[in-house]
Amino acid sequence: MAAMANELGYRTARDLFLACPAIARDMKSPAVAQPPLEFCRALLAGRVPEEAVTFCAYLLPERAAVWWGHECLSHLAELLAERDLELLALVSDWVGEPGNPRHRAALGSAVDPSPATPAAWIALSAAWRDPAFDMLSTGFPAAHAVNAGILAGLARISTADRFAVLSAFVEMGIQMVEMEAQRQSVDAY
Repeated sequence: MAAMANELGYRTARDLFLACPAIARDMKSPAVAQPPLEFCRALLAGRVPEEAVTFCAYLLPERAAVWWGHECLSHLAELLAERDLELLALVSDWVGEPGNPRHRAALGSAVDPSPATPAAWIALSAAWRDPAFDMLSTGFPAAHAVNAGILAGLARISTADRFAVLSAFVEMGIQMVEMEAQRQSVDAY
């Protein structure tokens, strides 16, 4: 099916790098003229598998990326503090209804613009467009915070288990990309 080869409007990984130059500040691997999900899987198999997380965070549409970050950290709940679990609940509400002023306000009052924990990064990514935080002026998209949150969560996992969990997170991200691409191709008709 032609729509699948065109993951979310990017024919190649290089197209994403061109559309979103900030990604080059978050990862070192050079963009290649390879379909995005193929590139993502190559990163996962490469020397710095964390870059597959980064690439996925940038490839997903913003709201889907925030949800992916939420889902990844939900799998690490036992490694997170109570405060992080509260933030994840606020993020979940926001993803369900991003336009709801009540969810936006709750998130806005809970977010710390200098996040120190995995879920604080994800909460910040959800509140990224809130003018109160002035995050857009950083030149980084919300994907930067999603990436930071997931990688901060992964850092809490024992070295022995880290690659397995990272792989599962990337596979989940890839599935979300495929679902978003399908949704967009349906919406196009």
